[in-house]
Formats: sequence, structure tokens, C-alpha cells
Amino acid sequence: MDIEQNEGLKREISTIDVAANVVNNVVGGGIFLIPAVIAASLGSASILAYLLCGLILFTVMLCFAEASSRITCSGGAYAYVESAFGPYAGFLTNFFFMFGFGLLSDAAVANGMVDMLSIPFPIFAHTFYRGLFFLFVFGWYTYINVRGVKHGMRMVRLITLVKLTPLFLLICVGFFSASSGNLKWETWPSVNSLGEASLILFFAFIGGEAALNLSGEMKNPRRNAPVGLLIGIGFVVLFYIAIQLVAQGVLGADLKNHEAAPLAAVANVLIGPLGVTILIGAAIVSIFGNLGTSPLVYPRLIFAGAKDGLLPKILSKIHPKFATPYLAIIVYEILSFVVSTAGGFKQLAILSSASMLLIYLGVVLSTFKFRFTNNSVIQGTFKMPFGLTIPTIALIIIIWFLSHLKSDEAIGMAIFAGVLTVIYFMRYVVKKKKTK
Repeated sequence: MDIEQNEGLKREISTIDVAANVVNNVVGGGIFLIPAVIAASLGSASILAYLLCGLILFTVMLCFAEASSRITCSGGAYAYVESAFGPYAGFLTNFFFMFGFGLLSDAAVANGMVDMLSIPFPIFAHTFYRGLFFLFVFGWYTYINVRGVKHGMRMVRLITLVKLTPLFLLICVGFFSASSGNLKWETWPSVNSLGEASLILFFAFIGGEAALNLSGEMKNPRRNAPVGLLIGIGFVVLFYIAIQLVAQGVLGADLKNHEAAPLAAVANVLIGPLGVTILIGAAIVSIFGNLGTSPLVYPRLIFAGAKDGLLPKILSKIHPKFATPYLAIIVYEILSFVVSTAGGFKQLAILSSASMLLIYLGVVLSTFKFRFTNNSVIQGTFKMPFGLTIPTIALIIIIWFLSHLKSDEAIGMAIFAGVLTVIYFMRYVVKKKKTK
């Protein structure tokens, strides 16, 4: 794979677009639930988990930033791993990202959104109407994104603004109503409890790196990709910390008793019933926004894989008018619709979370490979300071996280990887026979 090439796509995405995409990918339905979950584990010391996860996330994202500055074609993590370790590793990364994380994550949050809608509108509890809703959502986003990356980015900016506004208001109002006494803790949490809570919280932070799948459509990708990524991640970390502090400061020890809708409970204290309605609406818009970003970023994995011969070549076709990988977008959204109608939130979320850890591992190892095999730095590229210290820290943390996976998650990952391996080598054998 060429690390930089003319793929026939329009380079129209700016640094701010990348950052907005990162924020929109990460800030989803989870932030409306996670404060109570962490408070239940750590109590008033919950902020420690956020600080730890912020540190962890930056070590991993710095590896992504360096790789994205070196390799500026479409595909994100897939492109980095494929360039470092070859087509087999790229094939696994592509499918773990596209199916293990992207597709299953979209289906999971789509089900979560419909579950919330079924509270005020019980009709969505019926399978038929759930299916119609999924058809509308995925069909609408297919139309928007096939028409062009500009249209997709306008939708990302709009939804990012709409969903962040009520959360900003909650932070501003809550800042003056929070009690400092609710933020004090008497004892430090145990290493085990801090680790378990941080592992759960870390899953709420993942997804921002998917914005790098659009490197082939970025202006000056060597700068915009790493800078936009780090700006977006930095904003998310500070934003999450502020939300947790406000929720803890307003509700105190009672926060852990509102796992279904902790921020709605905060809004109820600060504003009243209207605040509850606003926050529930914001949660639905937030998830809707995540679903809107996915057809902008994940089909580029299909496009990149097809262009490199890992997937049917037809999926690399570009629309003659809109200059978008339209067949990849359509196929991805059809698969999202099918998977969404086939499962619920919990079943779909398990494989999704574990898959991203393996993708992070591949990108961090790619950083080592690039450093050892090519010490020369192209002018204008981003390079992490302190040598290999940061990727080493990231590697240790990821392995530690993977060691905490439940047995069924580990088995699921092994089976998925095994099936993909069989598919890859069967495809290799068939392709070899055709060339004879």
C-alpha cells in the first residue's frame, strides 16, 4: 500500500472537521449513563478513573497521531497495520474494525436509542416498528453520505452542536450548584476496583480514532489528521471530567442510585421535569449523531480494503458525480440494518469493545515497526517525543486491559479471528489457482 496516493477522492476535510468527527464518535449514549456506573464502583473518588483513562487514551492516540501523519491514505488503523505487517494483518484489522467495532457498535447503540424511544412511544417495543425505524435511520444516512463528504460533515457538525449544547448547559448550571463536600473522599480506592472501573470507562472513550479513516479526503492530512485527533480527544477528556464532577457534586452519594439516567437525575435537581425531558432528548440525539458519523468513516475501510484487493474490487468504485465510495457506503448501511434487527444492545456490545483493544494493540505495534524500519521523518510529519517511551506505556496498558477480559469475550475474539483467518487463506488459495 502506498502511504500517500491519489485515490480519486476529494480532499475537503479540515482540522476542525476531524476534531468534530472525533468528538461526535466518542460522545455518544454512554456519557449519559457512565457517571452512575463509575460512582457505584469508586464513589466520590470517581474522578481518579477519568484521570487514569485520560492518560491511557493519550498514549494510544499519540501512536495513532504519528501513524496517521506517516500514512495519509484512507483506512485509518487498517492502513497503518497493513503497511507495517502486510495484507493478512491488514485483513484482520479491517474486519475487526468494520465488523467487530463499527458495525456491531452501530447496531448496539441503534437498539439502545430505540429502547429509550419506546419509553415515551411504546410502539417502538414491537419488532416490526423497530425495523421500520432502523430502515429509516440507515436509509437516510446512506442518502446523505452518498451525496458527498461535505454533506456528511455538515450533518456531523450540526448533530455535534445539538447534542453538546444541553450538556454544556448542564455543566454551567451545575457548576454553581455543586457541593464541594460531595467531591471529597476519605480513602483511596483499591488498585483492583480502580482498574475495573477504568476498564469500563475506557470503553466509553473509544471510537475517536475512526475519524482517521477519512485521511484520503483530508486537506494536508500530515497535519490535519494528528492535530484534529489530539484536539478532539483532549476536548472529550476535559468534557467527561467536567460532567462527572458536576454529577457527583450535585447528587453526591445518591448518584450511584440513578444508573438508568444519571444526567437526567442531575437535570431534574437543577431544572425540574423539563430538564429530564431535555436530557433524554439529548441522549437520543447523541446516539443519532453517532449513527450519522459511522457511514462517513467505516465504509472507507471497505473502500480501502477493496482497493487493495482484500475485498471485492467493485466496492472500491467511486460515484461519478459525488466522488464518494458509494457502493461501500450502501453495503455498510445494509449490513448495519440487518445486524440491528437481529440483536439487542448487550449482546452486540461485548464483541465490539474487545475488538477495539486488539485494534489499538495492532496500531501501537505498528508504531514500533515504523520506528525500527524507517527512522527518517518526512518533512511535516508528526513524531512523538521521548522515543519509544509512550508506545511502550500504551502497549503495557493494552495488554493489562486485555488480561481483564471475561472468558466468553476472549473466546469470542479467538473464534472471530479464527474464522477470518480461514476466510483469508481460502481466498488466497482460490486467487492463486486462478493465476495458474
